[in-house]
Amino acid sequence: MKSDLHIAREARPQPISEIGAGLGISKDALISYGTTKAKLSHDFCSELRERPEGKLVLVTAISPTPMGEGKTATAVGLADGLRHIGKNSLVCLREPSLGPVFGMKGGAAGGGYAQVLPMEDINLHFTGDLHAIGTAHNLLSAMLDNHLHWGNKLDFDVRRRTWGRVVDMNDRALRHLVAGLGGPGNSLPRQTGFDITVASEVMAVFCLADDLEDLRRRLGRIVVGYSNSGEQIRAAELAADGAMTALLRDALQPNVVQTLEHTPAIIHGGPFANIAHGCNSVIATRTSLHLADYVVTEAGFGSDLGAEKFFNIKCRQAGLKPAVSVLVATVRALKFNGGAQQAALETEDLAALEAGLVNLERHLDNLARYGVPVVVAINRFDADSDAELKLLADFCESRGVKTCLSTHWADGGAGAADLARAVYETAEAGAQTPNYSYDGDLSLLEKVETVAREVYGAGEVVAEKKSRKHLEALEEAGYRDLPVCMAKTPYSFTADPAIKGAPSGFELPVREVRLSAGAGFVVVLCGDLFTMPGLPRSPAAERINVNGDGQIEGLF
Repeated sequence: MKSDLHIAREARPQPISEIGAGLGISKDALISYGTTKAKLSHDFCSELRERPEGKLVLVTAISPTPMGEGKTATAVGLADGLRHIGKNSLVCLREPSLGPVFGMKGGAAGGGYAQVLPMEDINLHFTGDLHAIGTAHNLLSAMLDNHLHWGNKLDFDVRRRTWGRVVDMNDRALRHLVAGLGGPGNSLPRQTGFDITVASEVMAVFCLADDLEDLRRRLGRIVVGYSNSGEQIRAAELAADGAMTALLRDALQPNVVQTLEHTPAIIHGGPFANIAHGCNSVIATRTSLHLADYVVTEAGFGSDLGAEKFFNIKCRQAGLKPAVSVLVATVRALKFNGGAQQAALETEDLAALEAGLVNLERHLDNLARYGVPVVVAINRFDADSDAELKLLADFCESRGVKTCLSTHWADGGAGAADLARAVYETAEAGAQTPNYSYDGDLSLLEKVETVAREVYGAGEVVAEKKSRKHLEALEEAGYRDLPVCMAKTPYSFTADPAIKGAPSGFELPVREVRLSAGAGFVVVLCGDLFTMPGLPRSPAAERINVNGDGQIEGLF
């Protein structure tokens, strides 16, 4: 069996200028980064707003296994499949973080014959966007430290600093540390820590901003801490918003690449869905909708995380109206949720599959509440038996849900043609503003409780006293109308990754609350979730190398 990297290396991509020309993009608007990737100029993206919009298709998933269920590959395969049946389509994705690439999850360029190119570039440094985001974040950190060093005119309370630093790598040793040692010339000694770049509020701001002007406004609203009198201190008061915008100016231009089958792909922005809002940039989505009749996008992890935030945060803020939701389901993930051990997922187990169908049912019920029609994509793996596939298809049919078996990993767009037809037929009914899970006038705690109860199936939210007081203080400060960004494990509806299926009536622990004033939401951390992940026992980095021909090996 050929590896993803081997398949990508055999591909013959078209010059990016030809991909751009096929979308009606002039050479002046296409800023090339070599021959296979480019950015779209700010002016071109602004001019596009006069054009009509295509239909937006969201790809989400059931609760995944640690190996991943091919959601990105399904999105790529579906976009290829729509082209295969004669539709003008485009896929719009997130950028990978180096943390998972060198950790456990691997890259995020799809897989098999449903990939985006150039695979190595996309999974490594790409066009440098994530480095720009990390640098902008750390510039604000440095300017805050510098303000304290030179007299602290804003009367900053160093005990109530809420802004640390970030790096785009999994590194548990950086979660908690002491900085500023070495005497008065080296800043104030203090306890601090790092988050991974994709968890930075700068990333969230980047992905939700409408344009450069909006980006600067949002960056200026970032709260870095509090004064000794309890007043919020923002990035604009440190005069950091202008320089941060300058660092992000070029990065904010969406990236254009292509699939193996030369379907255009726009890949831009990459917040995690378990510790952030999990969607590519608003600029990329809107630009894509003006360039193609059908835009396939994705939201991270399962629908309880990515789709919930896609609807309640991204669609709410950007006014997006999806026409279809595609729910990716796999036999192996359902068996995993039905109690099968990870090592036994390639063995037929109808009992485990049937037990795990409650997970699919919960995700279908959740998606139905948003008022957007759903198509189930069964992403087929070699080990799936005919009996297992029939059981899964029969269950979906009993629910009255369109279901398509997809073999895009092995067959590319042709393997997703049936799925593409189902999506096209469903999308023709049109789109409307989705239903949101909660009204904006609810209290922040009521919003948390609504998501916990109606999306996760929890019976009670158990918030530590400090977290409750923080929520109350944020409401008093004028942030009651913000949506909440729930941060929890992707492997369970609960905060415990070991609890599978679709449990109900459990307690959801809330241990920390963070304000993201620039992004426009409140982050609520549930359970033992880290905003700086660690590497697994055997990280992917151990198997990545450069061979004698200068080619990268081991990426997946």
